[in-house]
Amino acid sequence: MPVALTTLSHGAGCGCKIGAAQLGPLLGALSAPADPNLLVGSATADDAGVYRLSDDLAIVQTLDFFTPIVDDPFQFGRIAAANALSDVYAMGARPLTAMNIVAFSLEQLGGEVLEAILRGGQEAVTDAGAILIGGHSIDDREPKYGLAVTGLVHPDELLTNAGGRPGDALVLSKPVGAGAATTALKRGLGSDGLTDRVVAVMSELNADAAAAARRAGAHALTDVTGFGLLGHLHELCAASGAAAEVFADSVPAVAGVPELLEGEEAIAGGSRRNRAHAETFTGFDEEVPESRRWLLCDAMTSGGLLAAVPPESSAQASGAVIGRLVAGEAGHIDVLAGDPGPGIQPERGRTPG
Repeated sequence: MPVALTTLSHGAGCGCKIGAAQLGPLLGALSAPADPNLLVGSATADDAGVYRLSDDLAIVQTLDFFTPIVDDPFQFGRIAAANALSDVYAMGARPLTAMNIVAFSLEQLGGEVLEAILRGGQEAVTDAGAILIGGHSIDDREPKYGLAVTGLVHPDELLTNAGGRPGDALVLSKPVGAGAATTALKRGLGSDGLTDRVVAVMSELNADAAAAARRAGAHALTDVTGFGLLGHLHELCAASGAAAEVFADSVPAVAGVPELLEGEEAIAGGSRRNRAHAETFTGFDEEVPESRRWLLCDAMTSGGLLAAVPPESSAQASGAVIGRLVAGEAGHIDVLAGDPGPGIQPERGRTPG
């Protein structure tokens, strides 16, 4: 029988990321480059770096790789590639080229497994309209796979996480909960139906969501991955100089995940780190149940785009309206229960899960 890939990793997918609370101070100790053509660097915790080549052209560069999130090698490759490509879409850019990042033991797993992983990655890159042009591999008994991606954007059309404005509606294009779903499956708590649902969510490219966010006049854009919804929203708020209100019941979840989160068996280690960090900048309404608090901190892999858009055009964006930006302490989030309030609809355009 083939080896189940998830049994070889210490943490699954984006849940294996170093926590934001630990990583921030380390990055902050580095000197910032002084180049007027650097449009986006690491200072705002954005999704990718952007460098201006000319008045009408900038390159977007990112890389992302992680340990297996599912056992099927083809699906693992597809999900990892979709996750890396998402960083380019989150900047309002289009992917152009990609390069494979591979850590793998041929001796332990064999060439057929690696070939399937690479085919899955290539399929996602091809679907994105980009091309694979090479890569790098090392021998490693804990498998890891991802991409380095280069994209293009006009400097005037660049979207970052720093442009949000108080009053903007927050629209989330995919349901969250992949961390809990895959943890449950790894521990024998899920079903085949849950596997199919979560793989479909993680495999989906964010190209259409990015195009919809632009049509809606998005002021800020980011994707939701390993730091959880609250972690990535916090980065958007801090960069934009705004606070946020999130309506917990409006956040879409992969079907079956809220029930799993009523206990703690499906809570991933990365989600626990996210929760500890989120509690330093988040105020929870006491009526928000524990399962919803965990959902908002879920260490998501290949999640959707989170867009801050003018409220009057939120229906043009793809996904669920989950809250709004407000004036207040930069980076602070209030998670509210109950009715989302006038002018903010809890869900638009997508059926969760």
